[in-house]
Amino acid sequence: MATKAVAAASVFLVTGTLAGCSGGGSGGVGFDGVQSATIQIESDGTFADPENGASEEQAGLGSGFFISADGLALTNNHVVVGAGTVKVKVGGDSAEHDAQILGSSECLDLAVIKVDGGGFPFLTWQKGDIPTGEQVYAAGFPLGDPEFTLTQGIVSKNDTPGQSAWASLDHVIEHDAKIRPGNSGGPLVNKDGQVVGINYASVAELDSNFAIHRDEAQKVIDQLIAGDDVLSLGVNAQALPLDDQGQAIGVWVSSVAAGSPADKAGILPGDVLLRMAGKSLAADGTLEEYCDVIKTQGADGTIDVDVYRPSEDAFYRGQFNGKALEAVTVPGVGASSAGGADDRRYTTVTDDTGVVSVDVPVDWADVDGASFTDAAGHQFLDVRASTNLQAFSESWGTSGVTVSVADTAPDLTAESIFGSFASLTAQCTPQKTDAYSDGVYEGQYQYFTACGGVSDYVIVAAQPADGNSVIVVTVAIADPADLPAIEHIMGSFAVVFPG
Repeated sequence: MATKAVAAASVFLVTGTLAGCSGGGSGGVGFDGVQSATIQIESDGTFADPENGASEEQAGLGSGFFISADGLALTNNHVVVGAGTVKVKVGGDSAEHDAQILGSSECLDLAVIKVDGGGFPFLTWQKGDIPTGEQVYAAGFPLGDPEFTLTQGIVSKNDTPGQSAWASLDHVIEHDAKIRPGNSGGPLVNKDGQVVGINYASVAELDSNFAIHRDEAQKVIDQLIAGDDVLSLGVNAQALPLDDQGQAIGVWVSSVAAGSPADKAGILPGDVLLRMAGKSLAADGTLEEYCDVIKTQGADGTIDVDVYRPSEDAFYRGQFNGKALEAVTVPGVGASSAGGADDRRYTTVTDDTGVVSVDVPVDWADVDGASFTDAAGHQFLDVRASTNLQAFSESWGTSGVTVSVADTAPDLTAESIFGSFASLTAQCTPQKTDAYSDGVYEGQYQYFTACGGVSDYVIVAAQPADGNSVIVVTVAIADPADLPAIEHIMGSFAVVFPG
């Protein structure tokens, strides 16, 4: 599953499950029964590989463990979410059992499944403190091997934060009981066979292994058993590692849970989530920003999302729990007009208040974020960028962008905005005036060519759904090689007011 891409970043996912259900404080097996309560999970579905971008039907193998005799089992979100079918083998036996996903959390990387059958051995939770130096054992089925594996170590850190490419956890246990891909979701147990954590990650070169803390899991397990997702939008998510220049890329969608907010929004395996609620994602190569947005907005809140779809080399914009994704295009302009995909790097620029942002090519490094007041007295927050802002403002020979926002006013209409540019557009050949809609902002746009004999020019006047502001975006393209930047700009501009 997501193991390959994470390994490329010197970290890899592992597969396993957690033991010890709520109310399961007694009756569980002891240390000698850990194997009998540990399961191997095979998840079949359509998954997208971030290494090659391909979406294909495939099987992923992980681990898990029973937390009750009636077949409730705990594992990692990344092991099962988005799967079409889930099959389970118990304790190394060859017999397969069907399983149903009840509830999951992508931010906590936890999921509860219900395995068909009953009378299963199960694990209970360790009570009391988990001291540094405690002897622990990692149980599971690494590397897809049907043979059960148990490795021994000690707790090196008993409670530490855990920001990673596939989870955002406040409480993690670091230990040196060796885990490998396939151990994910498997239990980390003490000498009595009681669960202290759920294995989910390892850094091979540092010989560091990580388990989700018992307390982190116990806080949400009843909700997951009840079928409620926690801090989840239905994405099998993985933050992509930073590029060679240290720039954030986004959150890769490996798979999508059917019927989830992500599914209803139109998110597909292989998509890259660039922004949510106007906030750039994966700034440090982790899911922290992604999960912070969910914590702030709520998983059932309406959350703006900007998406790049590599399979189409296209940008989409829409909302979780709101408007479905729409392609961000200006007819007649974009990557296709430039004769190919855009392989340049982009960076995010903001106005001086941090409210207005947009992605621009990194060579558009001349940036001004100062506000201004127009001739009618409207106050605009504004950011503009170009290779040379003075040349951009004084002639048509230099590409650049401006993004401006003002409070809604009766006289601030698309027609009045377009009229304010009349002296400029008089130097152009009109091509089209039409409705603009990108899933978050709606309004109108005008597209011109041959401005000053050399430049294409686009003006967008739009509003968000709440209608409390007016956004004006202008892009001048003097070099045909800059044409793909229009789609990137239209797919990334955002206005996020504090509070």
